[in-house]
Amino acid sequence: MIEIIETGPFNTVQDLGRPGYRDIGVSSSGAMDPLAVRIGNSLVGNDEGLAVLEIQTFPIRLRFDQRTVFAVSGTDGSPLLDGVELLSWCAYSAEAGQVLELRQPPKLARAYVCVAGGLDVPSVMGSRSTSLRGGFGGHAGRPLEKGDRIAIGEGADMLSVPASGLAAVEPTAALADFVPQSDDGALLIRALPAGEHGLFAEDGMAFWGQTWRISSRSDRTGYRLSGDPIMPMESVEMRSHGVVPGVIQVPPGGEPIVQMSDANTAGGYPKIAGVIECDLWRLGQARIGSRIRFVRSTHAEARAVEQAVAQYVEVVRATSQMVKRALKAMA
Repeated sequence: MIEIIETGPFNTVQDLGRPGYRDIGVSSSGAMDPLAVRIGNSLVGNDEGLAVLEIQTFPIRLRFDQRTVFAVSGTDGSPLLDGVELLSWCAYSAEAGQVLELRQPPKLARAYVCVAGGLDVPSVMGSRSTSLRGGFGGHAGRPLEKGDRIAIGEGADMLSVPASGLAAVEPTAALADFVPQSDDGALLIRALPAGEHGLFAEDGMAFWGQTWRISSRSDRTGYRLSGDPIMPMESVEMRSHGVVPGVIQVPPGGEPIVQMSDANTAGGYPKIAGVIECDLWRLGQARIGSRIRFVRSTHAEARAVEQAVAQYVEVVRATSQMVKRALKAMA
């Protein structure tokens, strides 16, 4: 059991989401940084899709009521266990009564607390993710509150889960050859032209050529971008169409909206581009006020990045499984 002893708003239970229900108006939800969930779960010996805590407002403190193997992923900061600084992206063993504290990361937006066995909350439509807009899933369909107690899954064999010291190279370093960098500190996000790209002047250069800023009106549903408005060359009447995370729409005001994890299931705004799936985790770690530029990508590049990410995840998973087998053999 985990007890929440201090928290901020909008911290929730998430997993990799609930796909397959958009046709009935249910968004997929799930972690804003799914790669951090996959790696964190692998470090503690879980299947990669088990439920975790997604932390986006800090500080948060939680108490373990039982011996627990855990890892904090996603963050570029250092968690504290009973005041002792630990490494992120590394598995540790906590004893009953110990307190884990996460402070505001230096640069990134979110952190994930992954525990061996996963978080034992009810599965709704095949997922334990919190849908804040729907008020279901996760822990009572709402953000975490002080005093909440969340059960840990019983599937973890504590004799065969990776113990303290199993760590992963964090993704931006491990995937450095596949992560574009800018000279001015702006976050470069790769995207593909979408259905209504041709409606915008000069092949959309006003979109691709400028630096956007993530507005304070952004949330898990979508990132609203501030910058010089972009307008279609002609007014068109559009029917509502299906929308998924990563789609970039342009409302009448001309400032784009990037659909994120709690993306709307349908909408009628023109679609100028779509973020490639393997860059969504990077965008999910961008803070309010961050500067971003979109880089026009190709399907071939998107596939290459996807293969690199899959190989990285597999190396971490395979290492964790090897450690589990060795621990079982020694038990």
